[in-house]
Amino acid sequence: MNRNSGQKAERDRRGRFLPGNSGKPKGARNRATVAAERLLQGEALRLTRKVIELGLQGDVTCLRLALERLVPVRRERALVLDLPDLRTAADVPEAIVALLKAASDGRLTAGEAGKLAGLVAGFLKAEELAVLEERVRKLEERNNNG
Repeated sequence: MNRNSGQKAERDRRGRFLPGNSGKPKGARNRATVAAERLLQGEALRLTRKVIELGLQGDVTCLRLALERLVPVRRERALVLDLPDLRTAADVPEAIVALLKAASDGRLTAGEAGKLAGLVAGFLKAEELAVLEERVRKLEERNNNG
Protein backbone atom coordinates (compact mmCIF):
# COMPACT_ATOMS: atom_id res chain seq x y z
CA MET A 1 0.00 0.00 0.00
CA ASN A 2 1.28 3.48 -0.87
CA ARG A 3 1.80 5.24 2.46
CA ASN A 4 1.33 8.65 0.89
CA SER A 5 -2.15 8.21 -0.45
CA GLY A 6 -3.56 5.15 1.26
CA GLN A 7 -3.82 3.53 -2.19
CA LYS A 8 -2.03 0.45 -3.41
CA ALA A 9 1.32 1.24 -5.13
CA GLU A 10 1.18 0.48 -8.85
CA ARG A 11 3.26 -2.37 -10.24
CA ASP A 12 4.04 -3.75 -13.69
CA ARG A 13 3.26 -7.29 -14.96
CA ARG A 14 6.28 -8.73 -13.16
CA GLY A 15 5.28 -7.15 -9.88
CA ARG A 16 7.94 -4.43 -9.94
CA PHE A 17 7.03 -0.96 -8.76
CA LEU A 18 6.41 1.52 -11.56
CA PRO A 19 8.66 4.61 -11.63
CA GLY A 20 7.71 7.05 -8.89
CA ASN A 21 5.64 4.39 -7.14
CA SER A 22 7.90 2.67 -4.64
CA GLY A 23 5.27 2.73 -1.95
CA LYS A 24 7.53 4.78 0.32
CA PRO A 25 6.58 8.33 1.25
CA LYS A 26 8.63 11.11 -0.31
CA GLY A 27 11.65 11.93 1.80
CA ALA A 28 11.63 8.56 3.58
CA ARG A 29 15.10 7.74 4.87
CA ASN A 30 16.93 4.50 5.48
CA ARG A 31 16.96 3.43 9.16
CA ALA A 32 20.72 2.86 9.12
CA THR A 33 21.31 6.40 7.81
CA VAL A 34 19.10 7.90 10.49
CA ALA A 35 20.88 5.87 13.20
CA ALA A 36 24.34 6.92 11.92
CA GLU A 37 23.28 10.57 11.88
CA ARG A 38 22.08 10.32 15.48
CA LEU A 39 25.39 8.82 16.58
CA LEU A 40 27.40 11.54 14.81
CA GLN A 41 25.14 14.42 15.81
CA GLY A 42 26.99 15.34 19.01
CA GLU A 43 30.42 14.64 17.59
CA ALA A 44 30.36 16.69 14.39
CA LEU A 45 32.60 19.47 15.70
CA ARG A 46 35.21 17.10 17.18
CA LEU A 47 35.23 14.96 14.01
CA THR A 48 35.63 18.01 11.80
CA ARG A 49 38.55 19.27 13.87
CA LYS A 50 40.19 15.84 13.74
CA VAL A 51 39.85 15.63 9.95
CA ILE A 52 41.45 19.06 9.60
CA GLU A 53 44.22 18.16 12.04
CA LEU A 54 45.04 14.92 10.20
CA GLY A 55 44.90 16.72 6.87
CA LEU A 56 47.38 19.30 8.08
CA GLN A 57 49.65 16.46 9.25
CA GLY A 58 49.72 15.07 5.72
CA ASP A 59 46.85 12.56 5.62
CA VAL A 60 45.88 12.97 1.97
CA THR A 61 42.42 11.47 2.39
CA CYS A 62 41.56 13.83 5.24
CA LEU A 63 43.04 16.75 3.35
CA ARG A 64 40.91 15.95 0.29
CA LEU A 65 37.82 15.50 2.46
CA ALA A 66 38.35 18.87 4.15
CA LEU A 67 38.99 20.67 0.87
CA GLU A 68 35.94 19.13 -0.79
CA ARG A 69 33.79 20.55 2.01
CA LEU A 70 35.42 23.97 1.84
CA VAL A 71 35.37 24.23 -1.96
CA PRO A 72 32.69 21.86 -3.28
CA VAL A 73 32.84 20.64 -6.86
CA ARG A 74 31.00 23.13 -9.03
CA ARG A 75 28.28 21.41 -11.03
CA GLU A 76 27.85 24.22 -13.51
CA ARG A 77 29.84 27.22 -14.57
CA ALA A 78 28.76 30.73 -15.43
CA LEU A 79 28.61 31.09 -19.19
CA VAL A 80 29.79 34.23 -20.91
CA LEU A 81 28.29 34.22 -24.35
CA ASP A 82 27.20 36.96 -26.68
CA LEU A 83 23.76 35.88 -27.89
CA PRO A 84 21.41 38.04 -29.91
CA ASP A 85 18.41 39.45 -28.08
CA LEU A 86 15.40 37.20 -28.38
CA ARG A 87 12.40 39.40 -28.99
CA THR A 88 10.50 37.47 -31.67
CA ALA A 89 10.59 34.03 -33.29
CA ALA A 90 12.62 35.57 -36.13
CA ASP A 91 15.57 35.96 -33.68
CA VAL A 92 15.73 32.23 -32.87
CA PRO A 93 17.78 31.00 -35.87
CA GLU A 94 20.53 33.53 -35.16
CA ALA A 95 20.65 32.42 -31.52
CA ILE A 96 20.89 28.75 -32.49
CA VAL A 97 23.71 29.53 -34.95
CA ALA A 98 25.56 31.39 -32.16
CA LEU A 99 25.18 28.36 -29.85
CA LEU A 100 26.43 25.96 -32.53
CA LYS A 101 29.40 28.18 -33.25
CA ALA A 102 30.27 28.47 -29.54
CA ALA A 103 30.09 24.69 -29.17
CA SER A 104 32.21 24.08 -32.26
CA ASP A 105 34.78 26.65 -31.06
CA GLY A 106 35.01 24.93 -27.68
CA ARG A 107 33.58 27.87 -25.72
CA LEU A 108 30.63 25.68 -24.72
CA THR A 109 30.35 21.96 -24.18
CA ALA A 110 27.76 20.09 -26.19
CA GLY A 111 25.70 19.70 -23.00
CA GLU A 112 25.82 23.41 -22.22
CA ALA A 113 24.84 24.28 -25.79
CA GLY A 114 21.99 21.76 -25.58
CA LYS A 115 20.66 23.27 -22.35
CA LEU A 116 20.80 26.76 -23.80
CA ALA A 117 19.13 25.56 -27.00
CA GLY A 118 16.37 24.17 -24.77
CA LEU A 119 15.91 27.63 -23.26
CA VAL A 120 15.75 29.12 -26.74
CA ALA A 121 13.16 26.48 -27.72
CA GLY A 122 11.14 27.41 -24.61
CA PHE A 123 11.23 31.04 -25.69
CA LEU A 124 10.07 30.04 -29.16
CA LYS A 125 7.11 28.08 -27.75
CA ALA A 126 6.15 31.01 -25.52
CA GLU A 127 6.39 33.40 -28.48
CA GLU A 128 4.26 31.11 -30.66
CA LEU A 129 1.66 30.84 -27.89
CA ALA A 130 1.54 34.62 -27.50
CA VAL A 131 1.02 35.06 -31.26
CA LEU A 132 -1.75 32.45 -31.29
CA GLU A 133 -3.48 34.03 -28.30
CA GLU A 134 -3.39 37.42 -30.02
CA ARG A 135 -4.88 35.93 -33.21
CA VAL A 136 -7.66 34.22 -31.24
CA ARG A 137 -8.39 37.46 -29.36
CA LYS A 138 -8.70 39.37 -32.64
CA LEU A 139 -10.95 36.70 -34.16
CA GLU A 140 -13.20 36.74 -31.08
CA GLU A 141 -13.40 40.54 -31.21
CA ARG A 142 -14.32 40.39 -34.89
CA ASN A 143 -17.03 37.77 -34.23
CA ASN A 144 -18.45 39.73 -31.28
CA ASN A 145 -18.56 42.97 -33.28
CA GLY A 146 -19.91 41.41 -36.45
